[in-house]
Amino acid sequence: MDTIGFIGLGRMGKGMASNLQRKGFSLLVSDIAPAPVQALVALGARAAGSAAEMARSASIIVTMLPSGSEVGETLRGPDGVFAHAQRGALIMDMSTVDPQTTDALAAEAGARGLSFVDAPVGRLAAHADRGESLFMVGASDADFQRVLPLLQAMGTTIHHCGAVGAGMRMKLVNNYLAIILCQLNAEALALSQRFGLDLTKTLEVLHGTTATNGQLKVNWPNKVLKGDTEPGFTIDLAHKDLSLILHAANAGRVPVPIAAAAREAFSIARARGYGAADFSAMVDVLCDFAQIERARLPKGWTAPV
Repeated sequence: MDTIGFIGLGRMGKGMASNLQRKGFSLLVSDIAPAPVQALVALGARAAGSAAEMARSASIIVTMLPSGSEVGETLRGPDGVFAHAQRGALIMDMSTVDPQTTDALAAEAGARGLSFVDAPVGRLAAHADRGESLFMVGASDADFQRVLPLLQAMGTTIHHCGAVGAGMRMKLVNNYLAIILCQLNAEALALSQRFGLDLTKTLEVLHGTTATNGQLKVNWPNKVLKGDTEPGFTIDLAHKDLSLILHAANAGRVPVPIAAAAREAFSIARARGYGAADFSAMVDVLCDFAQIERARLPKGWTAPV
C-alpha cells in the first residue's frame, strides 16, 4: 500500500485527511499548527517532522495549503518535497493557486522524475468533514487512476477536467460564480431588509424564480441567515481567489469587470475586520454599513422545494 503524506491540516485539510485515515490509508501528516496533527495522530496517523522527512517516506504527497506561496515553499528548496521525494513519487496539490504556479510546479516535478496532479476542492468545509467533497482534477490518465482511490475516500464527486492545470482553471471558474453570488445575494438581501420586507417571503419569491442560486438556497440558510458566521470559507480566502481570478483573466485577456468590483467589496469587508468570517457574512457587512437589521431566518425555517 502507498504511504500517503498530507501537508496542510486547516479547516478543509483536516477533514479530508481524517477521512483518508478512517478509510484505511497509511498516512503521514504535517502542519505548522500542532493541534490538528495531534488530532490525526489520535486517529492513527503518524506525524512527520518536516516536508523532507515526509517526502523520503511517502509515495504520494498531498498539499492543501492557503496559497501558492506556501505551496512553493513546501515543494521547492533544499528542504522541500522536490529535493527529497522518491523518484516516481506523485505530488497532488489540492490548494487553490494561480494556474501559472501549477504549470511551473508541474514542470519542475516532471524534470525530477515526479508526477504532478492538481485537484482543487469544491464545496464547503462541512462537506470535507463528511467525506462529501467535489474535486476538479488536472492529470494524465495514469496519474488520475493512481489518485482516484484517495479522492473517492475524501469525496463523492470527482471530475477529471483534463491535463495538469485544467483542475485549477476549472476551480477558478467555479469560485468566480460562487463568490460573486455571495456578493449579489448580500446586496439583494440588504436591500430587502431596508425595504422592510419579510425575509422568509423574500426567499420564497426568489426561490420560485430564476433569481435563486445554490449559495442562497443551500449554503446561506445553514450559515449567515441562521447567525452562524464561523468560517467554512472565509472572506479573506474569497478575496484571495478573486485576486487569482483577476490575474488569470488578465493573462488570458478576458475582461471580468464584475470580479473586479466584487474584489473591492471584499477588500472593504477585510479592512473593516470581517476577513475571518464566513464569506456568506458579506450580507452582515452590508447591513452593518447601512445600519440595517441583519438578515436572520426564524429557527426551523427550510427552503421551499
